[in-house]
Amino acid sequence: MLDAIGVKSIDDLFAPVPADVRLRGDLKIAPAMSEPDLLKHLQDLACENADCGRAATFLGGGAYKHFAPSFIDQMLLRSEFYTAYTPYQPEIAQGTLQAIFEFQTMVCQLTGMDIANASMYDGSTAMTEAALMATRLTHRDRVVVARTVHPQYRQVLATYTQNLGVTIAEVGYAPDGTVDLQALARAADGAAAVVFQYPNYFGVIEDPRPIVEAAHKAGALAIATVTEPVALGLLQPPGAFGIDIVAAELQSFGIPPSFGGPYCGVIAASEKCLRQMPGRLVGMAKDTEGRTGFVLTLSTREQHIRREKATSNICTNSGLMALCASMFMAAYGRRGLPALARLNFDKAHHALGTIAAAAPGVRSHFGGPFFNEFVLGGFADVGEMQKGLFQDGFMAGVPLGPDYPELGDAMLVCVTEMNSAGQIDGLASAIAKRAATVRT
Repeated sequence: MLDAIGVKSIDDLFAPVPADVRLRGDLKIAPAMSEPDLLKHLQDLACENADCGRAATFLGGGAYKHFAPSFIDQMLLRSEFYTAYTPYQPEIAQGTLQAIFEFQTMVCQLTGMDIANASMYDGSTAMTEAALMATRLTHRDRVVVARTVHPQYRQVLATYTQNLGVTIAEVGYAPDGTVDLQALARAADGAAAVVFQYPNYFGVIEDPRPIVEAAHKAGALAIATVTEPVALGLLQPPGAFGIDIVAAELQSFGIPPSFGGPYCGVIAASEKCLRQMPGRLVGMAKDTEGRTGFVLTLSTREQHIRREKATSNICTNSGLMALCASMFMAAYGRRGLPALARLNFDKAHHALGTIAAAAPGVRSHFGGPFFNEFVLGGFADVGEMQKGLFQDGFMAGVPLGPDYPELGDAMLVCVTEMNSAGQIDGLASAIAKRAATVRT
């Protein structure tokens, strides 16, 4: 290698690096370990983390702990799935293409939309790409976003658009935790899109009808963001309300929280949006002999067309995660997903009632209808409450103060089918005990 680049020695290779900035002596790290010792060391380090498998978890806010049938992980380990990448050559990628086609089909059935793309990085980038779709479709450069949309999703949108000439206008929320409809109607005038979350970040179920009406009256597109797709097993699908684009995160569908990724975003839309949808669409076709096959029907990204014509230069197909979500949807099916959603709904409402009875000083902050998340308010110190609950064996409550200063006494609590009645009772008792201690 040195001969190939015309250098006589390693020292000559590094000669341009000034001597005073070169490393002198060995790195200050522990000596090498044997493989068994290293594995033990890594396991010990991992045990220092709190995780959803060892603590009663009541955390939500965009990452949810749901039960995934064990066969999903086993199927994902098949080498043809685990190592597959983009299906550029359909003649050798029929299995991958068919899996993506099934994914798109189930997403359309779930959301009630006409078309869906072959997945994206995650929900936040999907929402941002949906907003940019709207600017191209309407030839407008302003996007209205409800503050009830996930704060991190809104941050991703702001980061994306800061150099694209797109203006972001945020709209507040009403006392019941739903979007302020009057403010939204005023802001929608001249906008490319109105973006809201369904259910929203506070767990409150927004009524999409007046939001869609306000958007369409102003000539804007209505974009619904979904971070908890299990809710769609109980709620009417977005397509039933005339929503134009749905940007969803499918982590709930068999994908573990995993410290925030990898996840599976997706965009579903009405057919009029087809040509501006980023990513890829897989379609079914027939060859000259009449045999059914699967192909990339639409590929509007930079590898396929001129970069300046691409709808997106970052979106990708999270193929393995999309396959995971597909298997989850297929396993639960048309009857199982509504049953799962109902279980989440019932347990969350039972938990709120149990907590309210045990800790009278703690209250539900919003009165709007909710799915499996709700906001608890009335805490003297949310951070201390969260730490105390962790000491009691509960990972509970996302503090809202950092993103919503006006909600500094509140935290977001999530209850899923994975929380037992005993865990719910224990959480209520722990909150009552900690709240009483603080008040005293």
